[in-house]
Amino acid sequence: MTIPLDNLCQSLAQLAPLKLAESWDNVGLLIGDRSQTITRVMTCLTISPTVVDEAVAENADVIITHHPLPFQPLAKITSDNVTGVMLLRLIRAGVAIYSAHTAFDSAADGINTRWTNLFQLTDVAALIDPQDDVPLGSGRYGKLAAPSTAAEILVQASQAVGATCPRLVGESDHIVNKIGFACGSGGSFLPAARRRGCDLLITGEANFHSCLEAESTGIALGLLGHYWSERFAMEYLAAQLSKLHPDLTIWPSHQESDPVHPLVR
Repeated sequence: MTIPLDNLCQSLAQLAPLKLAESWDNVGLLIGDRSQTITRVMTCLTISPTVVDEAVAENADVIITHHPLPFQPLAKITSDNVTGVMLLRLIRAGVAIYSAHTAFDSAADGINTRWTNLFQLTDVAALIDPQDDVPLGSGRYGKLAAPSTAAEILVQASQAVGATCPRLVGESDHIVNKIGFACGSGGSFLPAARRRGCDLLITGEANFHSCLEAESTGIALGLLGHYWSERFAMEYLAAQLSKLHPDLTIWPSHQESDPVHPLVR
């Protein structure tokens, strides 16, 4: 059975309302004809040449990517750069592109909320209060049922998503009662996490100065890797969309992988 692409876009907008996206973001249907009929849909974290190869080989009609492509405005689309090559190939193959990005980060059942559910946190709220352009707020935090240590929590988080090289800023035995989550690159959430009384902030990556800030202010900072902090949610999104559209073939990319990996000596 086929459905119009616009029907899928409407379902995505229900799961991750685009009004939740940050003002700087590029979300929604980025490439495609809303009236085209679709049967095969693939989700991924980031469109890369490997993901494009898979989409074309598997006859995907749509790629739902977390990270938008294009993200910045484009003055031209040519084969002079990797972005242009990928876009040209997808357009020629008739593959549409949709991204919810920060709308999915902050959605009621979005990435950061999925993290709080994994740890069964209570009193869950936004790290950054709702704003006019982000009505549910950004990031999430909540309380553990019982105290744990930063190392134990980071190990649990890593095992839950398969992260291969987690890192911790702070002492391994740092006692944690309250955890904050900011998927992706979340170092900028440190001040908010401190204000909320978090003992640990878990994110994907943070720059060196954010790590120093965490160390000097006494809040533990767990770094799972950008990929691992978000990719699991694209698998969840594929499952949710499959429930809404059981006649479509929807799958998370089988070929996508973390470009950063542990060094094998």
